Amino acid sequence: MSDADATLDDLVGRLDRAAEQLRSGDLSADAAATVVEDCAALASQASAELERRAREADREPLPGQDTLL
Repeated sequence: MSDADATLDDLVGRLDRAAEQLRSGDLSADAAATVVEDCAALASQASAELERRAREADREPLPGQDTLL
């Protein structure tokens, strides 16, 4: 597993744990609001990582599409 995969897996795991906390109903309103803000930041980081991967993949030639020169 690459570092980028580990980073994305970590972000997904953190989002899953936050969702579990929110679903439990054990958080106060203030604590729930903080968790929601944290989720937004984590989702933003995951989105940025996926965008970076997409741009990187666009730079690589498709299999069988090597340059002629």
